Parts: sequence; structure tokens; C-alpha cells
Amino acid sequence: MNLMIRCAHCRRFFHPDPRVKNQRFCGSAACQRARKTPWQRQKMATDPDYKENQRVCRKEWQKRHPHYWRSYRSRSPEYFRRNRLLQRVRDRTRSIKGLAKMDASRPFSLVKPGAYYLIPHLATMDALAQKVLVIPAP
Repeated sequence: MNLMIRCAHCRRFFHPDPRVKNQRFCGSAACQRARKTPWQRQKMATDPDYKENQRVCRKEWQKRHPHYWRSYRSRSPEYFRRNRLLQRVRDRTRSIKGLAKMDASRPFSLVKPGAYYLIPHLATMDALAQKVLVIPAP
């Protein structure tokens, strides 16, 4: 049987492999990458073992190729300029939302819980003792 179907990515007709049930993509590298990317994204989101394995493999590759990104940036100045510009935009967006830092101090209150005397604005002899409870802001 010589059935041809249309590729879901490039839209060209191809002969599916009879061993692959419900084949929707042709064998070109770009189409196989388009097929694999959503699968891998979904796998990373749902399978912690797969995600950890990918992280370990990425770290090992980086150890074997320590100067890759430095040489890539020197070979691709347009990428370098674009990334620098986009990083400024990301930083500006984060500063508006509140950039989270590991060593950022937590907000603190100068008012400590305890018993306080509340004195009216006008000086009088009788001050009232009140308990002050500090409720932390969310």
C-alpha cells in the first residue's frame, strides 16, 4: 500500500513508516524537532526523574565544554547585543514587580509587640495603658 499523508509541521506529503502507528510528521530534522519539543516540554513538567536526568546531563555537558558560551558570544555579536538589551528589559520588569534576591532583607516593623501607653496629643496627666498587637503584612 502506497498511502501518502501530509506532515503536520511542513505540510509536505510523505510516505509514513508502517511500523509507526499514527505517524503525523515526516523524517526531516526540522519536523522531528517540532514533534519532539512539545513532548519534551510536557515530560519535563510531569516527570521529575526525567527532569533531574536532563539537569545532570546538562551539567556534565557544561563541564566538558566550559568555554562554549564565551566563544559563541564572540562568534555571534548580534546575539550578544540582543540578549544584553532583552536582559535590561527583564531587569526593569523585575524591579517593577520586585526583584527577588537571596540576600534581600525582610520588611521589619519598628513597632514591637507589648504594652504601650497611648498619650493624647494634648498633654494631660492621665495616660491610658493599651496592648499593641503587630499584625505582619502579607
